[in-house]
Amino acid sequence: MLGELQERIERETGRAVTQQEVLERVVEHGFESPDALVDSFRADSEGDDEFEGLSDEEIERWLSGTSASGDPIEEDDIDRILYEEEAAPDFESE
Repeated sequence: MLGELQERIERETGRAVTQQEVLERVVEHGFESPDALVDSFRADSEGDDEFEGLSDEEIERWLSGTSASGDPIEEDDIDRILYEEEAAPDFESE
């Protein structure tokens, strides 16, 4: 069965894959059909967009763009709003 899927993926995508890659993809993503599995390899070969994650430097650069609202928030305030169903205040534009 794996061999048949491997051949079909290679035939339809033009991409050489191992039976190990096919098995890993099935286990990790749990595709509902062979067509969906083949499509996943097709998408990879079209964009070759395997995400490697961000480096620590990239994460720090991204996080440095965040800012606080300036109003301190206490855990008790969050609990009161979440669990006592207090409505958040409406802020009107001036």
